[in-house]
Order: sequence, then structure tokens, then C-alpha cells
Amino acid sequence: MKKIIIIGAGAMGSAFAVPCLDNQNEVTLVGTHLEDDLINNIQLNNNFHPALNIELPSKLKVEKFKKLQSILESKVDIIVAGVSSVGIEWFVNQISKNYKKNIPIILLTKGLAIEGNELITLSDKIKKLLKEKGHEEVNISAIKGPCLAAGLAYKMRTGTVIANPDIKETEKLKKIISTYYYSTEVSDDLTGIELSGAIKNIYSMLIGASEGLSNSKAPKEIQSKYYLNTSASLIHRSISEMVEFVSFYGGRAETVYGLAGLGDLYVSAIGGRNSLMGKYLGEGYLYKEAKEKFMKNITVEGAQLALEIGPKILQDLNSKHFPLMFSMLHTICENKKLEIQW
Repeated sequence: MKKIIIIGAGAMGSAFAVPCLDNQNEVTLVGTHLEDDLINNIQLNNNFHPALNIELPSKLKVEKFKKLQSILESKVDIIVAGVSSVGIEWFVNQISKNYKKNIPIILLTKGLAIEGNELITLSDKIKKLLKEKGHEEVNISAIKGPCLAAGLAYKMRTGTVIANPDIKETEKLKKIISTYYYSTEVSDDLTGIELSGAIKNIYSMLIGASEGLSNSKAPKEIQSKYYLNTSASLIHRSISEMVEFVSFYGGRAETVYGLAGLGDLYVSAIGGRNSLMGKYLGEGYLYKEAKEKFMKNITVEGAQLALEIGPKILQDLNSKHFPLMFSMLHTICENKKLEIQW
């Protein structure tokens, strides 16, 4: 039995508690400083999580932010980052005071960051921030793959991949968290796994745009029925670009064809917030217009990532090699109508 603390009570962090509990671990879910109302709601309703629409196991301990430091001061075996990408620095600030050498950190968060003039993964950002606070030895793994939080919470068959440069570390974690419904592969390509898991959100917007593309001469009812022709072509081209992107920034090409790349792209493309935004963009809406009109209070991870790393990508890469990526970056970052360059 391991003592696991999950920081961040959003859908994915909360759902991840389920397989951890089924492996007989002691699990505590702690909300961020912005989630006190959510935690209070969960506590008052028998661990019912409103975003997942399910009652989480009764043995899951659910605590408000004020309890975080006292929990970290006790013996903790694994720390899980379930915060959003914009909360990574906050996460590091919270764990740094009581972080013990080489305690495993599991990163559920998907995203990338810009440090200075360099594109880095979130695991590298966490290591860098902890090192600045005096922690030289940091053990961090990332879990990525086609995992919808509600499906995991309901124990639907799910496959993910755990990545750490030390493959022995991934094998240890696999034994701690895997169940009959939550199967895990292992990889030492931490960089490739994180790059794939992040940029698939941008490409899923592109694939989602195929449903709403307005540049066809076909009637709308025909477009809505046969857009899969376009979608399939975009999936093929997206994977090709993802391979080149991951290779350019230091990951392995074969990683893109696994769960963190192709697998996760499939889940994101057939439904979800990124593909929905893509549909509106394909219909001719500007990004800001679509966000305000249709998705005002909904986080669109692909758009957030585009805004954060777009200028750096446009500077680093050759547009001839990444026509799809550049089309979406111009659309989001410059608030222009989507024009896909084939």
C-alpha cells in the first residue's frame, strides 16, 4: 500500500483516484485554493463529483486546500499533479517546502511551456522550478494517453502510457496503479510522450474543423454527412506533422504512433472541447467570436496551448513542413479565419 496525494480535484485528477484506490492504496484528493466550493460540494454529497457525475469511492479522502501542507508534512509516497497547465508553477510552490528527495511525482497535466526562448515540457519545468528551490534530485513521470476522465471513473477499459527516463521507475508505478480496467504501458521517452500528449489538442481542432468546413460547394446537409472524407485526410496529415514535430523537439518518432499520440488524437478528434472549437472555426467563425458565443466558460486546451507556444513554433519551424499546424496557429493567435493549407 502506498500513500498517494492527488493535488487538483478536477475531472482527471479525481478519476485517477479510482484505480489507485482499487490497488489498495491510501489516496487523498486535495483541491486547489480555487476549488474550496467544489470540495465542499463533494464532501457534503457522499463524494459525488459533479463534473464526473459519479459518486467516488467512500474510502477516498477528500480535503480542502488548507489541509495540503499538513498532508505533505506526513509520509507521502507519491504526489500526483492534477492541476491545469497554468497551475504548474503554483503546484511546485505548494510541494517544494516538504518535497523529499526522489519522491515520485506523477504528472497528469498535458501542456508545454516557454522558458526564456525555449520550448520545454511541463516535467522539465517542474524540475527546473524545484531545482531553483534547492531540490536537485527530482523523480517525475508523466501519464498520457486516450483517457476520458468520466470513462475512467466508471471503470471503462482504458489504456495509457507511463513515461520516465528510468524505465525501472515506470515498472514500479505500473504495479501501483494498474487494474483490470486501467492498463498501462511503459516508456522511457518522457519528452516524446509529453510533446505528443500536448500537441494532439491542436491537431484535434483541425480534424474537428472538417465537420464544419464551409469552403465546399456541396450543400450543408451533404457536408455534415460526408465530412469524414476530409477528416480522414486530416488525421493522416496530422500524424505526419506530429512525428516531425516530436522529432524536432527531442522525442522519438515511434512514440507518436502509440497511445500518447495516435490514440489520444483519436479520442480528442471524435468528440470533446477541442474538436468542437474546430467545428466552429471550420464553419467560418473567428476564434474569439466562437469562444465568446459558444464556449465562453469552457477551457479549450488546444487553443490555450496555441496562444502560449504559437509565437515560438512559428519562429522555430518551417511552414512548408507544418502547413496544418501553421494554419491553426495563425487562426488562434492572430484571430483569423481558418484556411487549411493542403
